[in-house]
Amino acid sequence: MSAPKAQLETLPRSLTLMLAVALIGLAAVPVFGADYTIGLVTSMMIMAIFAMSLDLLQGVTGLVSLGHAAFFGLAGYALAFMTPSGQAVSLWWTLPLAVGASALAALLIGFFVVRTHGIYFIMVTMAFAQMVYFLFFDIKALGGSDGLYLNFKPDAGLFDLEDKRVFFWFTLACLVATYAFLRRLLFSPFGRALAGIRANEHRMRALGFASFSHKLAAFTLAGALAGLAGYLWAAQTGFMNPELMGFHMSAHAIMMVILGGMGNFAGAIVGAFAFEYLLHLFKDLPDIGSFRTGKHWQLWMGLFIVAIVILAPRGILGLLARWLQRKETGDD
Repeated sequence: MSAPKAQLETLPRSLTLMLAVALIGLAAVPVFGADYTIGLVTSMMIMAIFAMSLDLLQGVTGLVSLGHAAFFGLAGYALAFMTPSGQAVSLWWTLPLAVGASALAALLIGFFVVRTHGIYFIMVTMAFAQMVYFLFFDIKALGGSDGLYLNFKPDAGLFDLEDKRVFFWFTLACLVATYAFLRRLLFSPFGRALAGIRANEHRMRALGFASFSHKLAAFTLAGALAGLAGYLWAAQTGFMNPELMGFHMSAHAIMMVILGGMGNFAGAIVGAFAFEYLLHLFKDLPDIGSFRTGKHWQLWMGLFIVAIVILAPRGILGLLARWLQRKETGDD
């Protein structure tokens, strides 16, 4: 099996059409959905952007990071620090600055971590993320363990982000733009080089590609996109705390990518929506006698992820692609 096929870079037409219909349904949520549903789906879209940023590293470049949440949290904290208590700040300058802060942090951290490989890369990314986590957790001036609150959403001028429906549309636009950008990047010379590094870094070096600079660029770009998700999260919830930069947040992103299917950014989106939906589903499970089923949602989520890895190694998207291909073959 070739690497591109295994990584789901291309999808059957029928599955692409299904995803397009799902996008139309997603766009209809603000029209027919209640406020709670709108807020929940907005959170899912933010997590989808976060998952896509990690998929650039994990699915395309072959770098598994356990510290990706640090860049998510840094942008959220940047927005919190830039927002005074009595008024809103402009979206148009805080967004680039917050994303730029995450990109700069990713560049600095990446300069050290992309020199490592395999398990060492995983451990070093986690170590740097824990350093950032405890920096914000222990220093009161940075919010400490209580975190920071935002009283206002950013001021966009032409549209009001305080309106949940407007904020939904803005997040959806960010999601679609991020997906389109990453899909274009995937099939660009830079994206092909990253895929080659994932498949055989030594051979790419022999062909004259500077693997270090390519991996550093991918790490920085992934950090910037994670920052975009963190900015939107802070703007939506009005709250940031160190837990959003912790190990478990990075682990959630990894599970989203695995659940949806690596290598095709639509898989990261599907995985994020599936993970967030299952999270709420398992937490709301009814008690069985004295056993609090919902309290142990991590157990059920873990079992589900294990089942997906065993039964559908290419994730939900790969499972759908295989089912549709069999159906088309059967019809023929």
